[in-house]
Amino acid sequence: MGNFNTSSQEGFILVGFSDWPQLEFLLFVFILIFYCLTLLGNTTIIVLSRLDLRLRTPMYFFLCHLSFLDLCYTTSTVPQLLINLYGLDRTISYGGCVAQLLIFLALASTECLILVAMAIDRYAAVCRPLHYMAIMHPLLCRVLAVAAWMGGLLNSLVQTGLVMAMPLCGHQMNHFFCEMPIFLKLACEDTEGTEAKMFVARTIILVFPAVLILGSYAHIAQAVLKVKSMAGRRKAFGTCGSHLIVVSLFYGAGIYTYLQPTHRYSESKGKFIALFYTVVTPMLNPLIYTLRNKDVKGALWKVLGRGTYSG
Repeated sequence: MGNFNTSSQEGFILVGFSDWPQLEFLLFVFILIFYCLTLLGNTTIIVLSRLDLRLRTPMYFFLCHLSFLDLCYTTSTVPQLLINLYGLDRTISYGGCVAQLLIFLALASTECLILVAMAIDRYAAVCRPLHYMAIMHPLLCRVLAVAAWMGGLLNSLVQTGLVMAMPLCGHQMNHFFCEMPIFLKLACEDTEGTEAKMFVARTIILVFPAVLILGSYAHIAQAVLKVKSMAGRRKAFGTCGSHLIVVSLFYGAGIYTYLQPTHRYSESKGKFIALFYTVVTPMLNPLIYTLRNKDVKGALWKVLGRGTYSG
């Protein structure tokens, strides 16, 4: 318990990528560029969806939530990482570390559930097109969004509470932010019981949603293959394919990090995997969802004062 109290008073040192000093400047430049693109891309989606009536649909309602999540999600870790890489300060207070863990887990868990809501929306659009507006009623969309946010917060409170109940040894974290597997590595006691409880929570928030999404897209694929029009097939596969790319990137990294036992978790690999889902994926989401989307392009050109987009 003495070590836990010491950590509480002194805070933690984030090792970050100091093991690879030759990479730090390069990482700083690329991460700064990616972060700026993330802020620009996700903010643009939110603004356009508010300004253009054509984007007031269930799909863009959930996409706005995803964009807002990505803005908060990346901002909860990247500024600290940039400071770390620049060598100005590698420390974080105990309270700041717990707050970062709580916020990061809440946002990541909420994103898992928002992706499920988006899969439900695509299922209704492709498999039940005649009843789409009746199924995806604005009230249902709001209920799904609120449930996702509440579920994400609850999962974060449970897991953060479990890890904070353990005594911690040392105050050096071999990571660039306060992530759950690193806290478990610092525990002074056997974490098997805590990990078992966390595994249940992670299965609910990661595996169950992933299964639901894959199931919905299996039905979507069957429905699309029945469409006689090649243009219709391409449109359906294009829209749903972009969602599946996001799902694969996000869930793949999350499952790798959170569903393996702590003793098998590699801190070196974990840092680079975390870099992928905290920096790269939030930057790619706006591109994946909007690069070939005529409605978004049209709204952007309209806002920029170029008239109606005709592409």
